[in-house]
Amino acid sequence: MKSIALLGLMLALAGCASVEPAPRPLYRDPALDGAADVSLVFNRGLGRWEMFYTNRRATLRLDDPKDVSWVHATPIGIATTDDGNHWRAAGEAKFPAECTGATLWAPEIQEFDGVYHLWLTIVPGVHKSWTGERRIEHLTSTDLRRWQCEGRVDLGSPRVIDASVIRAPQGGWRMWFKDEQGGSKLKVADSADMKSWTVRGPVSQLPGEGPTVFQFAGKWWLVADLWKGLLVLRSDDALTWEEQPTRLLSDIGQHPTDRAKGQHPGVTVVDGRAYLFYFTHQSGEPEAKTDDRWHQRTVIQSAELTVKDGWLSVDRNAPPPDLRSAFRAR
Repeated sequence: MKSIALLGLMLALAGCASVEPAPRPLYRDPALDGAADVSLVFNRGLGRWEMFYTNRRATLRLDDPKDVSWVHATPIGIATTDDGNHWRAAGEAKFPAECTGATLWAPEIQEFDGVYHLWLTIVPGVHKSWTGERRIEHLTSTDLRRWQCEGRVDLGSPRVIDASVIRAPQGGWRMWFKDEQGGSKLKVADSADMKSWTVRGPVSQLPGEGPTVFQFAGKWWLVADLWKGLLVLRSDDALTWEEQPTRLLSDIGQHPTDRAKGQHPGVTVVDGRAYLFYFTHQSGEPEAKTDDRWHQRTVIQSAELTVKDGWLSVDRNAPPPDLRSAFRAR
């Protein structure tokens, strides 16, 4: 009996020793150093997870520090992983010119019935200030490389960005998005066919962006960027929402590369566990003391969401989660 107990203890210790936290940051773009706004998707053809992200031109130095051209003419980058913890750059996504443009933001990718659906924010042209039209285009693919235009998403406003889409529990599809013309409110729209959408109004009276909606621990959750921490809403039916009293990631992290507010969340649920991916500006790093443009740089961080007293909780200062079992190649 003692030998069996000892064997059990040894196996338990071995299991503990095998835990490998993901690096902090999880990913840094090697070319432009401006990774943000991630969407994770499993590439069935290649048998691996991939990360699509807005790639800001963070290394660009402009004469006017207020010039935001570096956040325009942005491609969508792709990163891949074999084990979940270690990600490598895999180039830029290529899209049809007829439905996209120079400035691409906030990819949202979902797989429905064997087809990958992408909702992509398009900003025509390159702007020095936060001006210009914004629209959301719908594209589809069977391999995450060759994309087909499915049409502009008409949401009744010329300045819409940041789609999040689910298959609605009541049937059809539901989209959340930011309407900049409508006070930057997060609005919701329904569709029976992903072609025509009916806007049903704001889901919150707070201005925000980057909503992500997912199902976890028996509830629907909406997490969005308020620029001072992440808004959390919960729901039983993805229609009626309650607001969490506290914000996530509103504090400043204690560890290098994570010493800024967490922004534009993406959440992927795998095997009943919810993994949060967010970006942080590098304004809190030592390099920023001597480089007045270091704050432009952004990196991707990871953390695990848990439910505590009925609401979402995250500890950004804990070791990052070990992503190997959830996001390994298959």
